[in-house]
Amino acid sequence: MSKSPLAPGDLALAQEFGLSGEEYDQIVQKLGRVPNVTELGIFSVMWSEHCSYKSSRAHLAKFPTKAPHVIYGPGENAGAIDIGEGLAAIFKMESHNHPSFIEPFQGAATGVGGILRDVFTMGARPVALMNALRFGEPDHPKTRKLVDGVVSGISFYGNCVGVPTVGGETNFDARYNGNILVNVFCLGVAPRDKIFTAAAKGANNPVVYVGAKTGRDGIHGATMASAEFDDNSEAQRPTVQVGDPFLEKLLIEACLELMATDAIIGIQDMGAAGLTSSSVEMASKGEAGIELDLDRVPAREEGMTPYEFMLSESQERMLMVLKPGREGEAKAIFEKWGLDAVVIGTTTDTGRLTLRWHGDVVCDLPLGPLADEAPKYERPYVEPLKAIPLSDAEETRLVESYPGFAQSLTALLASPDQASKRWIWEQYDRHVQGDTLADSGGDAAIVRLYGSQRALAMTCDVTPRYVEADAYEGGKQAVAEAWRNLSAVGARPLAVTDNLNFGNPQRPEIMGQIVYAIEGMAEACRDLAFPVISGNVSLYNETNGQAILPTPTIGAVGLIDNVEQRATADALQSGDMLVLVGETSGQLGQSIYARDLFKLAGAAPKVDLALEKKNGDFVRALIADGVVGAAHDLSDGGLALAAAEMALGSDVGVALGYQGDLSDAGFLYAEDQARYLIAIPADKQEALDQRARAAGVAYLIVGEAGGREISYLGASGQRERLSIDDLRAAHENWLPAYMKVAH
Repeated sequence: MSKSPLAPGDLALAQEFGLSGEEYDQIVQKLGRVPNVTELGIFSVMWSEHCSYKSSRAHLAKFPTKAPHVIYGPGENAGAIDIGEGLAAIFKMESHNHPSFIEPFQGAATGVGGILRDVFTMGARPVALMNALRFGEPDHPKTRKLVDGVVSGISFYGNCVGVPTVGGETNFDARYNGNILVNVFCLGVAPRDKIFTAAAKGANNPVVYVGAKTGRDGIHGATMASAEFDDNSEAQRPTVQVGDPFLEKLLIEACLELMATDAIIGIQDMGAAGLTSSSVEMASKGEAGIELDLDRVPAREEGMTPYEFMLSESQERMLMVLKPGREGEAKAIFEKWGLDAVVIGTTTDTGRLTLRWHGDVVCDLPLGPLADEAPKYERPYVEPLKAIPLSDAEETRLVESYPGFAQSLTALLASPDQASKRWIWEQYDRHVQGDTLADSGGDAAIVRLYGSQRALAMTCDVTPRYVEADAYEGGKQAVAEAWRNLSAVGARPLAVTDNLNFGNPQRPEIMGQIVYAIEGMAEACRDLAFPVISGNVSLYNETNGQAILPTPTIGAVGLIDNVEQRATADALQSGDMLVLVGETSGQLGQSIYARDLFKLAGAAPKVDLALEKKNGDFVRALIADGVVGAAHDLSDGGLALAAAEMALGSDVGVALGYQGDLSDAGFLYAEDQARYLIAIPADKQEALDQRARAAGVAYLIVGEAGGREISYLGASGQRERLSIDDLRAAHENWLPAYMKVAH
């Protein structure tokens, strides 16, 4: 075997590859020898945070992952759930944070390409994409360019590949100045009995490389994604992949055509760590071995080395293991679509990864240390500090300095976080494939199951300031809000995927955020019967020691049994009564009202999961029975923003009123959880009252829809009025005006 050995004890290259001294020593001990450069590179990517989850695996086990409708939970390319009538929904969320900061267009575009492959690798046709984006403060010199590049990359890839981008969220905060977040979600649909996994079982089966040729782009991308940034991070552009959505479309169709046969034993996307992770994961999951001849790998660049072949993250590539004798069938299908399909090796019974190049063995590694025996750390952590509740003086200031309904609502709706993101989502083709029933403007996007009256609803949610204020309650709230958003459109919540974005886990205070947020999320998932079926962990999101806000993003999917029985936030009708479901305390801690108008914080709102379930079940039942046609969950901005968003989306005015014990600011802008704003016809009030009493659900009639104004009658006794057109202008103008400023 050609060793090209490192000098014994030389840690320089290992550390350059992201391995610690202790990890390098473990590798030498497990092998009984010094690895060569190719072998060390393989270990470095397989033991990276991005591939091994070495800092989080111990805590991810706390998530509930099983339920009668769960087909595949965490561990596959994506999770799969049974949605009845012989179909499965397959979905996952992934991050492309570091690549998108370094090269925003390609970083975001290849993030979309990668999540699509995770889903169609399982045999599903992708039917919807979403994204959750976090950028730095608008005044930061890099923010505008990053917004432009990321949005352009997402729209380019999704639009070209022909999968609708139907929803998401976008926020701005100074804590993302040096490390933006680009989280991408994909949902696909497959026959229940035609789901494919990565396990390459059995020996002497052909290993087939399909898709694009391999180049030098993206080498050590997984390692780069597992490290902090510093002032020189933009020099890492060579580690960012380059995507081709037109080629990906061909790859989707070719794979799905081959999947319609019975030729495939196992199939895996070449994502992070490329040929290394795909071959290692397939062989280890199949309890087999794998031998590859790197001379056979299709290359688009001259003189590539084994190290470069194995660590390249060139896009639009797959690895599959076929039944013997089916190679010609696969080759014919892929050639028809203009793609490579080349036998590059075989499975073995050795339990090893063996690589040949120019006739020599250049790598011979046991699979165990690369996969199941990768490091698993119980990193030290401390309980995160909780935000201090607002003082009496601060509470008094928020109430007594309330600037009035018109001024406060206009200011909040024109702020960067709450302003319309139309400039973003109008760049996405939301209706390609023809089944999108609701998209970016509401609580959850809705996509019809092709040719049926059923539909899937999906949403992305997290409130990072809540998680920082109280990691446990913030983790619960992220799940609860996703559950509410599905309930608000009438969908039965089924399952969750997640993208856990945090700073450096080697800092005990950051590890504490991770642990407590996971435990809060796990409790919410258990209590709401909302299993976690897939996910991604993105750590080391910090620059020069400044961590991002803790951002455990939740992607969630639910089922609507009859699309005629759904609700959306933009379905208000003149004459509808506006009903607030749930109880309001008037506390303004962590509200955007306190943050944006007064620069105050406070304690995060508490999450009562039993109340969440009761109120959500109640609202869904009303929608299913046709009592409610328009609904919106209450989150950022409380009642006032929910009512305004419903009015603007429906182009119908609303008249709000309240004469109770709460302050106007507390009533309008408190962010108590487990609340919905629903609209019912006036003749349904008695039915609502009877059902609410029977269910033990609190509600309050807070207004009526109609006219061309948004108004409020509060403690002053005088009704304040805003025209819909004026409020719409304030809401819609901020982002287009911001993006028009010269770069």
